[in-house]
Amino acid sequence: MEKLPWISENGRYTKRFAFFIGRKCRTMTVKDVAKEQRLDWHTVKEIDKQYMTEQLRRAGFPGPKVIGIDEIAVRKGHKYRIVVSDLDRKRPIWFGGIDRSEESMNMFYALLGPKKAGKIKLAVMDMWPAFEASTLANAPKAAILYDKFHVIKHLQEALDTVRKQEYARLTGNNRKFIKGQKYTLLSHRENLTSNGRKNLER
Repeated sequence: MEKLPWISENGRYTKRFAFFIGRKCRTMTVKDVAKEQRLDWHTVKEIDKQYMTEQLRRAGFPGPKVIGIDEIAVRKGHKYRIVVSDLDRKRPIWFGGIDRSEESMNMFYALLGPKKAGKIKLAVMDMWPAFEASTLANAPKAAILYDKFHVIKHLQEALDTVRKQEYARLTGNNRKFIKGQKYTLLSHRENLTSNGRKNLER
């Protein structure tokens, strides 16, 4: 069979049509695109896979300088996968592993290779020890920055622990300064009501 440069891998549609369908799948579900274009669901799914493969080929394998590391739950029962993003380009560059362990995180660095991993300057992550250990071992030049959400969470937990300890230490009338003030202590001052501000001052 003669090879024509404008025919897709499937041979039943042109590359331009495949690109058109792939672009539609960026903003619509496969089911909706199939219904709109009167195509079989499996055909649209296959075209979408080819489109995404081509987009990855054009983008080339990343060599990020600043990365963000997080996990995503793929199903109930603590089943996770790791997502790594290039924060300079603002796009995900890797989704993988079998859980959120150090071994799974090492898979990303192995794919990246020691040369590119050595060029990472900053890694933003939560305080999960496995992510930090893998990054320190594989990207030795990278500074680690914990995301604000987890830092604040730990600070709030520490403050609440002190509040409980103080409440247990005090007796009688002295407890009124602490009793019922959990959210007063944990809230931003600007978010407090007038009563909350008075209680905080007290």
